[in-house]
Amino acid sequence: MKRSVASVASAPRLRVLWSFARPHRRTLLHGLALALVASGLGLATPMVTKQVLDALGDGASLAGPVAALLVLLVAGGAVAYRQWIILGAMGERVVLDARESLVRHLLRAAVPGVTRRPPGELVTRVTSDTVLLREAAAESLVGLVNGSVTLVGSLVLMGFLDPVLLATTLVAICLVALAFVVLMPGIAHAQERAQEHVGGLGGTLEGALRAIRTVKSHRAEERMADRILADARASAEHGVRAVRREALAWTTAWTGVNLAIITVLAVGAWRVDQGQLEVSGLIAFLLYAFALMEPVTELSQNVTSLQSGIAAAERIRQTDALPLEERAGRAAAVTAQRTAASVGVRGDGVRGEGVRGEGVRGDGVRGEGVRGDDTPVLLFRDVTASHAPGAPPAVRGVDLAVPRRGHLAIVGPSGAGKTTLLSLVLRFLEPTGGELLLDGRPYRDLAPADVRARLAYVEQDTPVVPGTLRDNLLLARPDATEAELRAVLRDVRLDERVAALDEGLDTPLATASVSGGERQRVALARALLATPDVLLLDEATAQLDGLTEAAVHDCVRARARDGAVVTVAHRLSTVVDADTIVVMENGKVRAQGGHRELLATDELYRELVESLRMDAGIA
Repeated sequence: MKRSVASVASAPRLRVLWSFARPHRRTLLHGLALALVASGLGLATPMVTKQVLDALGDGASLAGPVAALLVLLVAGGAVAYRQWIILGAMGERVVLDARESLVRHLLRAAVPGVTRRPPGELVTRVTSDTVLLREAAAESLVGLVNGSVTLVGSLVLMGFLDPVLLATTLVAICLVALAFVVLMPGIAHAQERAQEHVGGLGGTLEGALRAIRTVKSHRAEERMADRILADARASAEHGVRAVRREALAWTTAWTGVNLAIITVLAVGAWRVDQGQLEVSGLIAFLLYAFALMEPVTELSQNVTSLQSGIAAAERIRQTDALPLEERAGRAAAVTAQRTAASVGVRGDGVRGEGVRGEGVRGDGVRGEGVRGDDTPVLLFRDVTASHAPGAPPAVRGVDLAVPRRGHLAIVGPSGAGKTTLLSLVLRFLEPTGGELLLDGRPYRDLAPADVRARLAYVEQDTPVVPGTLRDNLLLARPDATEAELRAVLRDVRLDERVAALDEGLDTPLATASVSGGERQRVALARALLATPDVLLLDEATAQLDGLTEAAVHDCVRARARDGAVVTVAHRLSTVVDADTIVVMENGKVRAQGGHRELLATDELYRELVESLRMDAGIA
């Protein structure tokens, strides 16, 4: 369905665009003032030309009018140059502000809102949409006002020269305006649809490149290319529609103005012959008629650009509307630094944990009081949670206590809710019922940063963050020393691998050939470096060989002596070493106990052991 011009550029939609330009309104007004000055200088030129012609007819001196033309030329060029710089710089600042706002918002947004959209689609908001925004916010708004002023000014001066010829010109202008009223809504709609498909293309392409090995191993390159290019073709199809309408609009405008010029020339020549108009007046009028091409073209281009920019601004604001995580609870931010009283330093430079004496102050920051070790560090009380509004619960009525020290393993069939529990602990997901407590304090009283300052997490896919190996390790503890970095690399058996790299710790991981097992060890080293109160592992040894896995388990056991380790487990080695094993089924805690106890008492656990080819005799 075609939309009216009012709906395409309605006040609410313009307000969305204006929200990006508002912080730069002074610069925008400066650019507009210069544009109006340039237009005024341009409008004066035909009148001065008329004076030159009149001087020729009267035999008067041409020095004054010619000098005035030169002044108008130089002044117009200088003003246009300054305007170009001011608006161009403003456009870049608008783009920078929009990108900074988007990037910070995306990284602060709640995890479910971000993960429900393809990353590539979000990237197009930060890249291509902001470019469209620049053209609309910095150039189109000024261009529309300036073009309108130039058009009206030209018509007024043309009326001053000859009202009859003005009426002839206005007929052509009205026909051109009618064409734009009919064609512009279709142009805007086609451009919006084209950009939407660009976002879809980016999302699908990004996902395909992440899974390039899977795509190639299944000989699916052509099929995947067809899926990706379907959006490209759809974007091109809508783009061609927009181009066709734009071509029709501009051709109509060009034809209408030229038809007006021809008509003005014929009628004007007749009026000159009748003695009703001077030749110089006709020439000046024709100069204004020729000059109408510029504002008409400028208006058509800027209306098109404005519509594209409005659509881009709305897409950016839609991303901006992703719900943010709570920035603060009633607690203050938890300090990430460990004092000498709570954390000592081993002789090899790695922080060793002494006896912790931190309590929780009333403001939520860990103090150095005496804390009872019998209080669970994490406590689930009848917790229920879903991954999306209206979706069935992923976990239901979970009651679970995580001791302050020791290793707790969570097992269960696929879809039992194991990883959901970790998402709840990390506040990637909020419960829809019940509550979680950290050191006896409800999660609702703490900001996500307060909670995560006490945790470290190694996820199953173990992605590396952009940057060098050092950047990845320092993600949680940017103040770590070189000795501490070397020690954790040695603990996870990565020290020799790093030593073999030409740039060592400063090797960019994007260019390094890093295996899945090495990524897991980098992630584990990063987590160990943070010396957390609770270490969360989502099957963090799945891609390790036997020898390396044994070394990693030594690290986990050492960590469990001084703090809590919670593991989502799929391997016997992880389960056997755990102090407590939690069996989950259908989002509920089915049983808890040790390996031997559960083998004897829980049928599902025995089935899990058998399915993983665990030898019960080992226990």
